[in-house]
Amino acid sequence: MPLPPPAAPRQQIHRRDITCTGYRRADGLWDIEGHLLDRRDYPFENQSRGVVPPGEPVHEMWIRLTVDDRLEVRAVDVATDHAPFPVCPAILPNFQRLIGLRIASGWTAAVKERLGGVQGCTHLVELLGPVATSAFQTIGPLLDQERQASRTAARARGEALPPYPRPPVINTCHALISGSEAVRHRWPEWEGENTNSP
Repeated sequence: MPLPPPAAPRQQIHRRDITCTGYRRADGLWDIEGHLLDRRDYPFENQSRGVVPPGEPVHEMWIRLTVDDRLEVRAVDVATDHAPFPVCPAILPNFQRLIGLRIASGWTAAVKERLGGVQGCTHLVELLGPVATSAFQTIGPLLDQERQASRTAARARGEALPPYPRPPVINTCHALISGSEAVRHRWPEWEGENTNSP
C-alpha cells in the first residue's frame, strides 16, 4: 500500500536515487555495487561548476565492495562522477580502509571510525549502509537455499546432515527473533537460541 495522498499541493525540489545491485562472481566472491544520484529541479549556482541546470547531477557516486561468503571485504572500488567541489574525489583512496572489515554487527561504527568526518565523503559513507544490507540480501538467501538443498539431498540419501551455520539474520528484527514462527519454520535447529546473541 503506498503512502496516502499529500495533504497539500506540492512541487518536487530534490530527488535522491540510490540503487544497489548484488552479483555472484565466477571466482566465488561477490560484488555489491551502490550508486547514488542527487538532482535538483531548479538551476543553482555552484562555485566550481557555474550554473547547474535542473536535472544535472549534484552528486553521482559509485562504490563496489567485493566480499566473501562471510561478508569480509576483499576489495573496494569507488568513483565520483559528479560532486560540488573539484577536491571531492581526492578522498577516494581512503575507502581502501574498508578492506578486511566484515559486514556484521558493528559495521556502521567501524566505517565511521575509518571514514567519518574529514576522513571520507559523507555521501559515499551513507551509501555504505544500503550496500551492506544489499550484501545480506544478495548472499544470505542464496547460500541458505543452497544449504537447504544440500541437506534435503543428504537426507534423501540417508546420510548424516551437514552442520548448519547460524544464519546471521536471526535476532536482527522482531520477525526473526529466535523462537519466532519464521525462525522455527526455516531454521528449526536455531529456534531456541538466546535472543541476546549477536
